Amino acid sequence: MHYGHPDVFDRVFHITRGGISKASRVINISEDIFSGFNSTLRQGNITHHEYIQVGKGRDVGLNQIALFEGKVAGGNGEQVISRDVYRLGQLFDFFRMMSFYFTTVGYYFCTMLTVLTVYVFLYGRTYLALSGVGDDLQNRAAVTDNTSLSAALNAQFLFQIGIFSAVPMILGFILEQGFFRAVVSFVTMQFQLCTVFFTFSLGTRTHYFGRTILHGGARYQATGRGFVVRHIRFAENYRLYSRSHFVKGMEIVLLLIVYLAYGNSEGSALSYILLSISSWFMALSWLFAPYLFNPSGFEWQKTVEDFRDWTNWLLYRGGIGVKGQESWEAWWDEELAHIRTFSGRVMETILSLRFFIFQYGIVYKLHVQGSNTSLSVYGFSWIVLAVLVILFKVFTFSQKISVNFQLLLRFVQGLSFLLALAGLAIAVVFTDLSIPDIFACILAFLSTGWGILSIAAAWKPLVKKLGLWKSIRSIARLYDAGMGMLIFIPIAFFSWFPFISTFQTRLMFNQAFSRGLEISLILAGNNPNTLL
Repeated sequence: MHYGHPDVFDRVFHITRGGISKASRVINISEDIFSGFNSTLRQGNITHHEYIQVGKGRDVGLNQIALFEGKVAGGNGEQVISRDVYRLGQLFDFFRMMSFYFTTVGYYFCTMLTVLTVYVFLYGRTYLALSGVGDDLQNRAAVTDNTSLSAALNAQFLFQIGIFSAVPMILGFILEQGFFRAVVSFVTMQFQLCTVFFTFSLGTRTHYFGRTILHGGARYQATGRGFVVRHIRFAENYRLYSRSHFVKGMEIVLLLIVYLAYGNSEGSALSYILLSISSWFMALSWLFAPYLFNPSGFEWQKTVEDFRDWTNWLLYRGGIGVKGQESWEAWWDEELAHIRTFSGRVMETILSLRFFIFQYGIVYKLHVQGSNTSLSVYGFSWIVLAVLVILFKVFTFSQKISVNFQLLLRFVQGLSFLLALAGLAIAVVFTDLSIPDIFACILAFLSTGWGILSIAAAWKPLVKKLGLWKSIRSIARLYDAGMGMLIFIPIAFFSWFPFISTFQTRLMFNQAFSRGLEISLILAGNNPNTLL
């Protein structure tokens, strides 16, 4: 036996060939597959035997499954950058190489390519919308009566919905169960929200696989395999999925909103829905699946308690010995711990440059600038952003430092607020600045601010030397507070309706357990601190 795994080794064979132990618990986190690599490289033979499975604890909760998939995806990322896979690639013939790719890292690599394709498609659409190339193509097609371009662009919704990726599964059901039972099984899976679950898992595998390739540092994730039919706090889900799903989901939502505002020139709601429905589905799955599969996730008493717990965690300042479960500041430092090398910082910087596209494109679409396309418009937008940052610093000035001049600070804050409000009102009245322009600027500045935060976090040692780290941390806390509120508000809204919680309970559990859970909630009364 090997580390508790049901892997049986030929002791004499491996001892005489260097043993099976590896030097790194980070690179070789998937120790069982690396032992197989070693045996194959040393001309050993590996066989697989099926036995009846008894007494094995399984991951049945969403958080447990996500942690396990994150560990396996990180292990596959380490395999990609390991010497063992390189040596196997040098020795295998073409057909065995294809088999090796399919049975090891190929699944995770194709999963990452699937998500990257969505990003490329949405950023390409955003570029066509903001640059005006899309409108120019459509105008030329209308003049020449060329409908092939529109047909090609409108036909891709078939691939977006994922119909073709589901065809092999449907055909497999038909072969095993017959046509009628296959249709019933497929429809039942949709009612059980299997599509939401697997879409969410897609984001989990992509995040950890891609991050390990960029930075390395895969680690073991203890899932526990305990009794998981309990309510998970909002803050716990937020800590676990914020960077892997929520940030990426918000980015996709931002891309879809920008395309809706500036790229849907034909004004056809049907064409926009067909082009973007799968992207909206993926974004909403990444944002709300942890709370949709959370037992008692829409129970009003627990929702109130979750909000109190989340705000306490968000506002509690970290310190020596404080863990990420207790403080937002400690959690944020833990989330940045994987960025350690110079090449990793450079790659993070390059990837973060995409967030500056929004401001550069949106400022030239505002009504206030008219047809002016000079670079001064973009420069003026940076001046406005700098003023907003200064106002933020004025309103978040440390209370401990300002204890001796509280009255002056309140006066400066009030005066700044009035001046900002008056300036905005004057701009709306005496210029062409419109209310939609204000919302467009908010979208542009939000993306630019997140890009600056991402670059500053990548170069954390340098930012600390410059004395700007506290300001960056304050802005990052504001972003997390805003993103958390955008996710929490729909959950609180649906928690007002008792039938939503009942429907969710019946959806997740069988009938007997659902009745028992409803009875336990009645007996619990107003006490939110129950297990369920």
